[in-house]
Amino acid sequence: MKTSQGDIQIYVACLASYNSGQLHGTWIDAEQDANAISDEVQAMLAASSMDDAEEWAIHDYEGFEGVRVSEWEGFAEVSKLAAFIAEHGKMGAALINHLGSIEEARKAIEDSYAGEYCSLAEFAEELTEQSTDIPESIRSYIDYNRIARDIEINDVFTVETGVEQVHVFWSH
Repeated sequence: MKTSQGDIQIYVACLASYNSGQLHGTWIDAEQDANAISDEVQAMLAASSMDDAEEWAIHDYEGFEGVRVSEWEGFAEVSKLAAFIAEHGKMGAALINHLGSIEEARKAIEDSYAGEYCSLAEFAEELTEQSTDIPESIRSYIDYNRIARDIEINDVFTVETGVEQVHVFWSH
């Protein structure tokens, strides 16, 4: 049973209890600072029936939108991940997975975000029509899917967060 109110949570277990075949742990709101998370873990350990309840591990998590949380992840990192995902949602999580770090994901959002489109072809069409006057007589001959492939090879990367939810970022 979850006792926390946040949408982004971790389940932290007492390892002494776990190693003795007992389940003892708590769901903790990850959208708080590392000290608050640590305080909740210490309270959970203090409530354990085991005398040697000192060690913990993250045994489950939810709301991280596909970003993996290690069993031994530090609370500062958990808090940073939760705050970033709370702010940027699935797109933020997809960026972390694509780029490998919160710092790179934040930089991409701040410096390189071109917008959300139904497809990369839609982005290519908008980009082409904003930068070029296309005569009506040839408009139907333009293959925006091919243009999109070329743009993706040389100029952009994308992350998808759902059906027809393509976030486009300029490559630098």
